Amino acid sequence: MFSEKESKRRAIVNCSQVVTLAGPAHPRVGPEMRELGIIDDGGLIVREGRIEQVGTATQIKAAIDANTVVIDAGGCVVLPGFVDAHTHPVFAGTRAAEFEQRSLGATYQEIAARGGGIQSTVNQTRAASLDDLVATGRRYAKWFLRGGTTTVEAKSGYGLSLEDEIKILRAIKQLDEETPLRYVPTFLGAHTIPKEYAARRDEYISLIVDEMLPQVAREKLAEFADVFCEQNVFTTDESWKILSAARCHGLGLRIHADQLSLSGGARLAAELGTITADHLEHTDADGIAALKSAGVQPVLLPGSVYALGSSRYPAAREMIDAGLAVVLATDFNPGSSPTPAMPMILSLAATHMKMTPAESITAATINAAYSLNRGAELGSLEPGKIADFVIHDCDDYRELAYFFGIEHAYEVYLSGEPQIHK
Repeated sequence: MFSEKESKRRAIVNCSQVVTLAGPAHPRVGPEMRELGIIDDGGLIVREGRIEQVGTATQIKAAIDANTVVIDAGGCVVLPGFVDAHTHPVFAGTRAAEFEQRSLGATYQEIAARGGGIQSTVNQTRAASLDDLVATGRRYAKWFLRGGTTTVEAKSGYGLSLEDEIKILRAIKQLDEETPLRYVPTFLGAHTIPKEYAARRDEYISLIVDEMLPQVAREKLAEFADVFCEQNVFTTDESWKILSAARCHGLGLRIHADQLSLSGGARLAAELGTITADHLEHTDADGIAALKSAGVQPVLLPGSVYALGSSRYPAAREMIDAGLAVVLATDFNPGSSPTPAMPMILSLAATHMKMTPAESITAATINAAYSLNRGAELGSLEPGKIADFVIHDCDDYRELAYFFGIEHAYEVYLSGEPQIHK
């Protein structure tokens, strides 16, 4: 353990690569996504939770004084902590039985029609106490940290009642206060229509608009609001109504768009000027053009495509070539993407969406940070920024996607303080 005095200033040396992501102060697009600002044989100095200096080994060694604790990175790669910009990390129970059913040929939609899917998790989450949800959330927080993720966007959406949505958002707030992982809360009361409102969906939408959103805003429990926009979930008209109300309460807008069909979600995102449009598996060229014209960041979730056994991945190559600031995220959830492992997402991005390793790193760090309004503080290793960084057990950053299915993160630091050491 480090003493309080020792923790004031640290130098990380003997790094094969320091992948800084230094660059322009905006989400990276086009060729910028391949410019990682790598310093070979580099290092960095952190002081009181922030990055003081990044440079070559010679520059860093010259800045070391008697009050600096030296940390040997062992010839490994140092990256910013991953920023996972789409997760559902607070829920009760699992859906392992449904996973088995899908392996036997059942589709996600068929399972949902039988009362499974999101509704199954809603039932278990409603039965859980706040303490129960925080306890399981702590377990998942450790999973994220072990994989090198230091910040997550955290959605509600498994309560679907005023009481239970607030319970989930309070659990997210408590986890942010009590675990090292950083949480950015998003209200997703519009995740699906709960079974008790199946025949009166207008009443549920009114509940979201007239009761849920006002209380979320009063308690300052979320920074963003999200809607699952899909013809059999929330239509574009219903999504417009909910997101417009959320904007009136001062929340940033995100949207699940075009995941299961070409439902018009991407075009709605452009019309509303949402910060992100997420999934986009079925988005066409017109939708991509609309996102570009409106400056909406796409958040791509290849883990959910993989876990559902689908072969239709988002058109990442076309989006990057069109000049969109692409983001990658895990979509960690108990049904369609039960993984917190960002390195696995990087691998899927390379093998199934033809993103280069550099583009995927950018999408999972600095671009993701900007999609959460954190780009000025997180997502790159630059002087003045918060010192969230990870020492990965590899010689070259490309190995993170190349050697898939393992945890590369060896040491994980948040605000310059060690959290994980293997």
